[in-house]
Amino acid sequence: MAAPPARARADYDYLIKLLLIGDSGVGKSCLLLRFSDGSFTTSFITTIGIDFKIRTIELDGKRIKLQIWDTAGQERFRTITTAYYRGAMGILLVYDVTDESSFNNIRNWIRNIEQHASDNVNKILVGNKADMDESKRAVPTSKGQALADEYGIKFFETSAKTNLNVEEVFFSIARDIKQRLADTDSRAEPTAIRINQPDQASGVGQTAQKSACCGS
Repeated sequence: MAAPPARARADYDYLIKLLLIGDSGVGKSCLLLRFSDGSFTTSFITTIGIDFKIRTIELDGKRIKLQIWDTAGQERFRTITTAYYRGAMGILLVYDVTDESSFNNIRNWIRNIEQHASDNVNKILVGNKADMDESKRAVPTSKGQALADEYGIKFFETSAKTNLNVEEVFFSIARDIKQRLADTDSRAEPTAIRINQPDQASGVGQTAQKSACCGS
């Protein structure tokens, strides 16, 4: 990725677009709210279409602006949400550890990614609601880890309610993407035409800011 435009450099070094996908009710919006605002709500409001939040973090001395898109899990919104796959740099695949069908559907979501996202997109598997009583758990940690190993991706169990591993998940995928972008930059360095760099970079990071249909 080219450097951000000069006017934005004071604000961040990298702009990273993340996408949360998974079945309806697994807690995608709660994870996003916990990470972006540090809050949690027990009231369940279904995401209509797509919503997003922004948070800037510091990673290895770099300022990373995370633009995190929260997608609706219902089938009827699938055509809307798949349009957002292509621009995503990282995708969080979320399931509910108390709901086996949401875990089984992860394979379908991965097929969607393979169809609609760019080839080098970073992925991470997230088993949410890990705070729930063990008697309610339907998906053992070992099963989640085995699926992640099968696809060669990282795996975390989280709880938006207790804030378990929420920061760790977002920081982990952001660090991997930053490394990938830095590697791409360093490989492209020798052939970069510096004289026109501001013009080349002017379009980077300008994502259409679609207003959310419903606020969190």
